[in-house]
Amino acid sequence: MDALSAVAASDPRPFLITGDLGFSVLERFRDKYPERFLNAGVAEQNMTGLAAGLALAGHHPFTYSIANFPTLRCLEQIRNDICYHNLPVCIVAVGGGVAYGAAGYSHHAVEDLAIMRALDGMTVLAPADPIETACAVEAIVAAGRPTYLRLGKGGEPNLHDSKPDFFIGKPVTFRAGEEVCLAGSGPILGNMLAAATELARHGVNARVLGFHTIWPHDREALRTAFRGLRDIFFVEEHLGNPLFASVAETLPESFQNTRVHLLSLDRAQKHALGSRDYLLSLSGLHPEGIAEHVHRALASHRMSVQV
Repeated sequence: MDALSAVAASDPRPFLITGDLGFSVLERFRDKYPERFLNAGVAEQNMTGLAAGLALAGHHPFTYSIANFPTLRCLEQIRNDICYHNLPVCIVAVGGGVAYGAAGYSHHAVEDLAIMRALDGMTVLAPADPIETACAVEAIVAAGRPTYLRLGKGGEPNLHDSKPDFFIGKPVTFRAGEEVCLAGSGPILGNMLAAATELARHGVNARVLGFHTIWPHDREALRTAFRGLRDIFFVEEHLGNPLFASVAETLPESFQNTRVHLLSLDRAQKHALGSRDYLLSLSGLHPEGIAEHVHRALASHRMSVQV
């Protein structure tokens, strides 16, 4: 919200609309720019229609709610009102993945990235930490097109020490390595970095790539990021692997001589309740689980080579 307020200080277009959520977070923008703030109430279809209308009037609206609500409840309005007309509206979804753990499946956003990527003209972003989020807000306003911005619940730690070179479509290298690669997006990068540290203690040198952009991708940047790798592990806080699907669609030749391993949320655990850390552990997406998956895959390959 600080990033949006900062952009709004020099650009009159940003306009914030909430679906009656985000209080204690949104006040900083509301109090500073009351003429550019609306509470649409628990009426996500109306909120999305309002955003489309404001975009046609020259604004750059940001809609805001818990991840499932500004996406699934108003998918038709996003498709027909925003994407069809290529309007500069950003859908901000907080609580991506299983961040709202104990609130249950109704609050778990576990299909959103795949659904939003399927919409024509939609840019899909999932920054890893508050620093990337601030960079993303600046890039979104500058780009001026339909965008989905998937965030955590709030309070995530910074994984960057400073602002990275942030370009929509280009991954960020969090950790150099040549033996294997862990690729992911969003706050799950924290678990992946911890897993890479654990792997290093056992002699496995893992590259960690962060994809703040799920779609679209820069083809040359992908070629550079994956060059020379034999094992790539896509780690995704989502049902299925929309990041892998989008990368493979952009650059299918990248994986001709590469073993790809897909880690994602376990569909059998959809009825489970608990903290985010607990739910991720049920799917093996905690740091120890990710490291164990890498160890098993490498050991299996060594055995097959010996046979």
